[in-house]
Amino acid sequence: MKFLTVTDIRKTEGSLTVVQDVRFSQQEHERLAIVGESGSGKSTLLKMIAGYTQPDAGQVLFLDKRVLGPDEQLIMGHPGIAYLSQHFELRNNYRVEEVLAYANQLPDEAAQKIFDICRITPFLKRKTHQVSGGEKQRIALARLLVGAPRLLLLDEPYSNLDLIHKGILKTVVQDIGEQLGLTVLLVSHDPMDTLPWADRILVMRGGVIVQTGTPEEVYRCPANEYVGGLFGDYNLIPDADGRRRFLRPADLQINGQGIPGTVTRVAYLGDSFDVTVSTGSGPLTVNTRETGVSAGDKVYLAPAPGEAWYL
Repeated sequence: MKFLTVTDIRKTEGSLTVVQDVRFSQQEHERLAIVGESGSGKSTLLKMIAGYTQPDAGQVLFLDKRVLGPDEQLIMGHPGIAYLSQHFELRNNYRVEEVLAYANQLPDEAAQKIFDICRITPFLKRKTHQVSGGEKQRIALARLLVGAPRLLLLDEPYSNLDLIHKGILKTVVQDIGEQLGLTVLLVSHDPMDTLPWADRILVMRGGVIVQTGTPEEVYRCPANEYVGGLFGDYNLIPDADGRRRFLRPADLQINGQGIPGTVTRVAYLGDSFDVTVSTGSGPLTVNTRETGVSAGDKVYLAPAPGEAWYL
């Protein structure tokens, strides 16, 4: 029995094809992330997987059963699939524990474990208007989890969170997989939030999947400049054969030999420095933990040892 299979799914809005013939599968317990720029179709795709948006073609199978869209059933959604939208809502003037009790399908001990994982136990007695936005999101997440799903879909879970609440939620998402054994599919417009977490990443652009791979593969060996740019700064260095070698800033070194250039900018990033160097082939960026250079210095750049990737 396959866990999740998406086959040739398509969605058109007016004259715009938002999702075009997308197909992929997800194994149980696999941490899968879908990334892409805003408007790439990833959130629409997630809603179709959840049964909240009707596809125009194709199908979604969850545990070998077709996920029906809202045009095919009265109540949106599919048994065993929990979907957390960017626009979640909690009832006003209710205590947090009341909101959770209405959705709970688990024994008390199992429910309490979820509350602890979601870091919401300290404010169960509070009313929903007495908690912060980040806390409300984790309450909404716990409300889904006490319904005992097998697949959790998260749409842009880290958007609009400060660094503290984002860090807490990242730990919560990690713990959901490890401690609850739940399978998670996560959508994000910021791929840097997915690199440390995902087993596999799908990259979308213009409604299609343009690359699939492990986090290291899509980061180190992008299919094109779009994928490369999604995951951060990069350099393209032409060689004698006309090819362009792809290098992340950390893959370049300030050396005593190599590509000559002049330092134009040194930016302090907290735990490292970005050094911008003007060269004959254009500006290059080096990320280094230690720097004794300043703007105007003459330097030489060389690639760090490792296998070359070309675009």
